[in-house]
Amino acid sequence: MIHADAQSVWLAIGLLGQTLFGARFVVQWLHSETLGKSRFPRVFWQISVAAGVLILAYAIHRRDPVFISGEAMTLAIFCRNLQLISRKPPAGAATEHRSIHGEAP
Repeated sequence: MIHADAQSVWLAIGLLGQTLFGARFVVQWLHSETLGKSRFPRVFWQISVAAGVLILAYAIHRRDPVFISGEAMTLAIFCRNLQLISRKPPAGAATEHRSIHGEAP
């Protein structure tokens, strides 16, 4: 039987929780990548980046690996969504969207 101290158990619980929490952002990010555009307004991502930078700074100050890994991952996804929003849609994207949904171009 493996003996784990309380700190190790809580570290594992924290890592699992941070992984599950971060997974929702990965799902959103992959969905946005598939669509080629972000599905949230720019201000949502701008606030997320600002908050993420502050929380990451705090996590680094605390030297908390669970906090640092989770915030670093989500901050990268926030920045990528801002890039997707800023990117111009590919030529014909509006026409393609309308034809997929049965609308006339």
